Amino acid sequence: MQTTKLNILHAVDELFDQETEFLAELVRYPSLRGKEAPVQVFVADVLAERGFEVDSWNLDVDEISAMPGFSPVPAAYDNAVNVVGTLRSHTRRGRSLILNGHIDVVPPGPLEMWTHDPFTPTIDGGWMYGRGVGDMKAGLTTNLYALEALRNLGKRPAADVFYQSVVEEECTGNGALACLHRGYHADAALISEPFSESLVAAQVGVLWFQVRLRGRPTHVAYAGSGANAIEAAIPLIAALHEMEHELNTEARRHHAFADQERALALNIGKIHGGDWASSVPAWCTFDVRMGLFPGQSIEVLRAHIESVIHDAARKHPFLADNAPEIVYDGFAAEGYALIDDTTPNAANAQNLLESAHRDATGKSLQHKAITATTDARFFGLYAGTPALVYGPHAEEIHGFDERVDLESVRRVTHATALFIASWCGLEDDKNRS
Repeated sequence: MQTTKLNILHAVDELFDQETEFLAELVRYPSLRGKEAPVQVFVADVLAERGFEVDSWNLDVDEISAMPGFSPVPAAYDNAVNVVGTLRSHTRRGRSLILNGHIDVVPPGPLEMWTHDPFTPTIDGGWMYGRGVGDMKAGLTTNLYALEALRNLGKRPAADVFYQSVVEEECTGNGALACLHRGYHADAALISEPFSESLVAAQVGVLWFQVRLRGRPTHVAYAGSGANAIEAAIPLIAALHEMEHELNTEARRHHAFADQERALALNIGKIHGGDWASSVPAWCTFDVRMGLFPGQSIEVLRAHIESVIHDAARKHPFLADNAPEIVYDGFAAEGYALIDDTTPNAANAQNLLESAHRDATGKSLQHKAITATTDARFFGLYAGTPALVYGPHAEEIHGFDERVDLESVRRVTHATALFIASWCGLEDDKNRS
């Protein structure tokens, strides 16, 4: 077995230059929301060339809207394409596995604030730079090349493996949900999000909502007779932050987040309002992100938010008779705690990943509770599938000069290949004799 482990590690190293170039090619595609189709064609072609059964389809809101975990969407899904490559086992002696990652990336922001063009991958000092390189195209790459390393040894998993490249993770998670609807289930899932070679023990949920305010427009010379919709947002935002503080009090925290004082972060992510500098603004909208702990109800949180906003509005001279409108679109994501999954399957999967990590890095696997959400919740909450979130070290994700540590990518590929070998078992790859 030790010889097999060493062979696997060496096989990863032999392919690492190729792996790095594949990652760079993924980054060259600006796979922003609604623009993911071209890179998904590339991914599908790569999988087909490597002998996977390839399934590529457009998300259909009508098909998944009644499923648990669905998030409402304001945008069309015309170019929202999922790709799943299935590697079939000949013997099916082992345990099946989903290798999941998302191809969508967040907007880069002002390009002049990047050191390098965000969609021109650049290697400097052992880091690769680019939008999405860490979050999470590096993870998609480690998943694929872990399998490639095994197959380069003439082996393949002794159970079915489903390589998933999904969309919509950054705003709804509906891409992963669509995979469940399409029938892709397995004994465990590994999601290679960039959490610095740690295993995610728990993650918060996320709720997005928009608050829409009306005002009374007048010429600025008569501002006293109008109602400024932008300024009316200020006390509402203050009230929401008071709610945030209340929900983060020690008595309310999930046990995995006991030492985190602001695990549930409220963020005012976007605000628009008004039409003219010399007119009192007649409208304002602001978009909000709020977290929730595992086990907490989205419906209860919505009711709480609405109560806070309407209570604050009643204290405003104009909003008291012109109530704010609250609209939900995007994330309606529950929290998920792998740490609370006491099934033998979950324990076995974690133990084998810990062993694989130790063999790859020489270090013990650290567990962490994260204040973001991932697609793990779909597998863990709605499919009875333990979801392991484990990926490379990245910095400045969602920021300027996003980058991933290439040696960390190598280590995670080592660990992932070892995990696949132990979780699924290995059989001879008849296509690579």
